[in-house]
Amino acid sequence: MRRSILALFVIALFLDSAIADSPQPSDHAPLDGFSAPHALAERLWENKFRAIPSAQNQRDSMQLLSARPHHVGSPYDKQNAEWILSKFKEWGLDAHIETFHVLFPTPKRRLLEMTAPTKYVAKLQEPVVSEDPTSNQRDEQLPTYNAYSHDGDVTAPLVYVNYGLRDDYDQLQRLGVSVKGAIVIARYGNSWRGMKPKIAAEHGAVGCLIYSDPRDDGYFDGDVFPKGPMRPDQGVQRGSVMDFASNYPGDPLTFDRGDANAPRYTASDAPSITKIPTLPISYGDAQPLLAALTGPLAPEEWRGALPIPYHVGPGAAKVHLVVESNWDIKDVNDIIARIPGSSEPDEWVVRGNHHDGWVNGAEDPISGQVALLEEARSFGELLRQGWKPKRTIIYCAWDGEEPMLLGSTAWAETHGAELRQHAAVYINSDGNGRGYLYMEGSHSLEHFMNDVARNIEDPESKLSVFDRDRMADIVNAKSDEDRKQLRERADLRMEALGSGTDYTAFIDHLGVASLNLAYFGEDDGGIYHSIYDDFYWFTHFSDTNFAYGVALSQTIGTAVMRMADADVLPYEFTDFADTMQKYAKDLQKLLQDKQEEAREREQELKDNDFQAAFDPRHPTVAPPAEDIPPYLNFAPLENALDALNKSAERYKAAFSKAESAGFPGAEKQLLELNETLIQSERRLTDPAGLPRRPWYKHMIYAPGVYTGYAPKTMPGIRECIELRRWDDADAQIVRVAKVLQSEAALLDTASADLDALKP
Repeated sequence: MRRSILALFVIALFLDSAIADSPQPSDHAPLDGFSAPHALAERLWENKFRAIPSAQNQRDSMQLLSARPHHVGSPYDKQNAEWILSKFKEWGLDAHIETFHVLFPTPKRRLLEMTAPTKYVAKLQEPVVSEDPTSNQRDEQLPTYNAYSHDGDVTAPLVYVNYGLRDDYDQLQRLGVSVKGAIVIARYGNSWRGMKPKIAAEHGAVGCLIYSDPRDDGYFDGDVFPKGPMRPDQGVQRGSVMDFASNYPGDPLTFDRGDANAPRYTASDAPSITKIPTLPISYGDAQPLLAALTGPLAPEEWRGALPIPYHVGPGAAKVHLVVESNWDIKDVNDIIARIPGSSEPDEWVVRGNHHDGWVNGAEDPISGQVALLEEARSFGELLRQGWKPKRTIIYCAWDGEEPMLLGSTAWAETHGAELRQHAAVYINSDGNGRGYLYMEGSHSLEHFMNDVARNIEDPESKLSVFDRDRMADIVNAKSDEDRKQLRERADLRMEALGSGTDYTAFIDHLGVASLNLAYFGEDDGGIYHSIYDDFYWFTHFSDTNFAYGVALSQTIGTAVMRMADADVLPYEFTDFADTMQKYAKDLQKLLQDKQEEAREREQELKDNDFQAAFDPRHPTVAPPAEDIPPYLNFAPLENALDALNKSAERYKAAFSKAESAGFPGAEKQLLELNETLIQSERRLTDPAGLPRRPWYKHMIYAPGVYTGYAPKTMPGIRECIELRRWDDADAQIVRVAKVLQSEAALLDTASADLDALKP
């Protein structure tokens, strides 16, 4: 939703006088992790850095990189990789390409037709738009499809399943509708697309169609392209449907490149390939199919914005679906550039954004890639002026992100042992827009990123991006309690990491503290993964003057510099401990909700029996009764959280004291302290991994098995509660408590090391 800057100013004056256009910190202001003289030098270099990124350079780079379709294995994808490599080298960085071989299917045959009650053949084609000069590159565009869909040729009745979530199938059961042997049609939204065929297959469906309903992604929210930014009636969202959250991301044939003993697969037995044929379609193609459905009227919340009554089926409507792919091995080309550290070269700050797209990909991913390139160019300029980072900085332009993180996962797995030893942080972006700074990541970095946000000027409001974010959050808070916390808490809360982009292998598999950053919120659009995500759309409807592209370069570049230059790595753990307390309370609330749901379901069954006794002609169906969830023993977790909180406070006090003294330790002492701190995120992992998905080793953050992109926090506990695995839930509580106790012990060691610093 767009927000008026003037309105925000007025609201802020009345709601929160503390949020004002505060001046930028002076060059002499303290800086977490730096002694006073080093903080002064750092701020001077940061000021020089933030003056360098150029909007015109970003515009020119986007026009070049998005000039032609550049999906995995395409000639222009390789050409872009070589161009990016040449720019890194031109700017004085030590750069090379690392190539990996991966399974990447492309369409061979696609057919969708309604065979009854009438005949309709779906177009499955996005039309050329005369105003858009790159929309006509038909010979180079990937057709509309879902990568890693199972091949299949099926004819079956059609059933509408809303968003295709597990709760939607419970609702269908209440309506007496089964999808067994049917083809389902689900609308995009409310979950990652790959969940829709996964859940459909689990309920016996033989095929899956996914369409963009205009209520979620089309004319309901504004004018459609090319008049406006929204998805037109024949626009289609391509995308992967790999079952990565239950298994692993990256090449489906390779479980873990870093483990020589890990299983290897073929295309026919790879566990992450979807089990039923799946195809994305436009709402123009979906409308005649949905209009032909009979059966019960869909619940009100299931009804989209098409001018039809939404029935769920089944009925006379039958469809014929054919999906067949070329299952080819393709190259992905990651470009890796290094700035060697001057005094601590074995500590790494890693920064990445992908360069491959589904088609021209101006917004996703090139808007983020051009910001990364301007950061790298700016650092090259600083190097010529005499700046030398303490730690090694590694810039990465990933390939193969769109099919499911192919390039970043292959690189992170291949270099896993080195990254576990050396990587202090991974900082990701994946596209950029116009609006507010969105921050998600490891909560040991929450305070750090808040401080960075306080130092970056929003290009439109001229507030710090921190103040603008905080102001908007207060205006849009859902409750007085949320609003009160926003006013009182020093730092804005940072979202947890789930998956769906290139930080996944770093945080979930290796335990490298990670961030994912972007600006957005004022550039609604409906061109995601379509042929219309191109230079024309971006420069007409998104960050048209690239002001927020420059802001992203300034934001992430500042974060990279501070992590690379700090005397003591600026992790902070009281925000982390506070967030862990919140997650534990969320889990206890989840258990209470499950108990209440079971009681309600019991009552629903009783009500159905009562109704059937009086009106046997109109029976209703309810999901079967479930036992009321038992008590779970949260005591180990609560004890661990108490220890963590005390250790975090102890570390904060020791850090502040040492910082005030100028971090007086010898170089060897500081090096050993930083080596300890680098391991703080690793302490939150378990080599055995999460239940039934061992690739995911982080015990605090993971993508949900049934959400995909969206995170599950303390996922082992949470998903056992959601899946009603009560004994497993108790065991997972103990596992999470163990890693938090280990984290507390590491902080105590680091506190003692800080206290021992001497000149």
